[in-house]
Amino acid sequence: MSERSQSFDNKRFLAGLTEKPGIYQMLDSEGSVLYVGKAKNLKKRVASYFRNKGLNNKTMALVSRINQVEVTVTQTETEALLLEQNLIKAHRPPYNILLRDDKSYPYIFISGQEYPRIGFHRGAKRSKGQYFGPYPNSHAVRESLAFLQKVFRLRQCEDTVFKNRTRPCLQYQIDRCSGPCVGLVSEQDYADAVRHTSMLLGGKSQDLLTELGEQMEEAAQALNFEQAAAVRDQIRSLQRVLATQYIEGETGDLDILALAREGKIVCVQVMYVRHGRILGSKSHYPQAHLDEPDAEILAAFIGQLYLASGAGTIPGEILVNLEPADRTTLVAALGERSGSKVSISHRLRGGRSRWLELAATTAEENCRARLASRKNTRDRFEALAEVLHLEEVPERLECFDISHSSGEKTVASCVVFGLEGPIKADYRRFNIEGIVAGDDYAAMNQALLRRYQRLQKGEGKLPDLLVIDGGKGQMTRAQEVLEELGVTGVELLGIAKGPTRKAGLEKIFIGEQQTELTIPAQDPALHLLQQIRDEAHRFAITGHRGRRDKQRRESGLDKIPGVGPATRRKLLRYFGGLQAIAEARQEDLLKVSGISTKMARTIYDALHNS
Repeated sequence: MSERSQSFDNKRFLAGLTEKPGIYQMLDSEGSVLYVGKAKNLKKRVASYFRNKGLNNKTMALVSRINQVEVTVTQTETEALLLEQNLIKAHRPPYNILLRDDKSYPYIFISGQEYPRIGFHRGAKRSKGQYFGPYPNSHAVRESLAFLQKVFRLRQCEDTVFKNRTRPCLQYQIDRCSGPCVGLVSEQDYADAVRHTSMLLGGKSQDLLTELGEQMEEAAQALNFEQAAAVRDQIRSLQRVLATQYIEGETGDLDILALAREGKIVCVQVMYVRHGRILGSKSHYPQAHLDEPDAEILAAFIGQLYLASGAGTIPGEILVNLEPADRTTLVAALGERSGSKVSISHRLRGGRSRWLELAATTAEENCRARLASRKNTRDRFEALAEVLHLEEVPERLECFDISHSSGEKTVASCVVFGLEGPIKADYRRFNIEGIVAGDDYAAMNQALLRRYQRLQKGEGKLPDLLVIDGGKGQMTRAQEVLEELGVTGVELLGIAKGPTRKAGLEKIFIGEQQTELTIPAQDPALHLLQQIRDEAHRFAITGHRGRRDKQRRESGLDKIPGVGPATRRKLLRYFGGLQAIAEARQEDLLKVSGISTKMARTIYDALHNS
């Protein structure tokens, strides 16, 4: 042990330590918490850290830094576990197994007004209405919202926008809203759409299909075939999504957890099932600082995932691919926190075992992919989430840039980055037309409208973070487009060059308030933003140059009737260039082999009139 550790007299401390259950906190010389643990027998557990042999290097490193140990006695192990999780959440000790993303979970929210809105929600549930979830991440919420918007056409606009509309918005035009703001749908029909949405989200899918089937038959019998066809399309859409999202034989809430380890990489894959419907999955990468066995890692993960969040996130059943340490204590603590019975099962058969195998396979693949990622793009994404104070690590970034030469042949680019790097198959270019030459704001407005109007129709995925190569003006245009299209859950960021235009001195603006951030030049988060900005710039310039050069390669002779490739070649060979041809007289044109008097007149008139 180091000299510093000698200041802590472990023998004297252990001599007076109780054997009751409780928690212990290990502190360094500055009073910072190094590690928090729980124990059935405090004396026996703490003593295990100070034995003469059998400790691994990481545990020895922890012990060498201990200057003080504080204990809190509890009545039961369950009480100790709950207290341990509260302390871990409060202090984030460096030697504990920590979840990097322990923010609140997103929900789908249906408000309680006369014409309710449906939207993305995260945080305290203060507003009156219905909350459905929790979902594993914002991706899952947006995918569900896109489907619900397409099938039931509920509004997603904010109340201030809804109250002040005088004409239908773009959401109505692309058939994603029924237009309640301007009275294009009756109050009863809209209420039925809200009720049907609640039934689907609440797990009453079969009741919903039965009701819609009856409505279709009634409409057909009344010879209202247009309405019958619309209901039929709803039924088909619902059947398609239910076939892929529902687990056969399941009706309740459960989570499926599978842990895999590859070298020093640990992945826990979590699949979320609510009312028998799969809401999505999420990958977590807890770090084992003390080389804990898999059972202890899984137990610590479960404790932080559920006990450090809220009772609303604890399902009635948790399926795991291995038995966690202290399973009995975990079950008791989860039940006490949620107020209802909770079970943890690891020996499964039938359909449940297949879903668990799927989660385990995904966790194994994620471990291998993360280990093989040399550049470690994921770390840059995680650093970006930390710098921007995002609720969760973004998994998809899109960046837009504009390129032109004095307003000529303007091209907008959109590049996409994921956790594994650039997703070039999703890159897009937009040839900008119908704007004042050099108006970058109008160009950005057009590009964003074209891009996100398609995405709202379901032609691709929305990003978690939208990056604009520009300052506050461009960000304002982007915000207006997102609001007009009803795009929610997408964080907005602007990156503008500083006064010297040098890398590392960029100005970063984030959110609707366009708050300016300063990110150090050496921060991986800034490197990621610079990388995607530069890639968008490269992609835009390449497109612009190609479009400009194509136009310049086009000869003025191409549009003259009767002048084909052979005649064009003869003219260019004889005169040496288009400028000389334009300056030639009709008599000069007649000297070229194959040029008639009529053709010479046509060429002369065309070039001089233009």
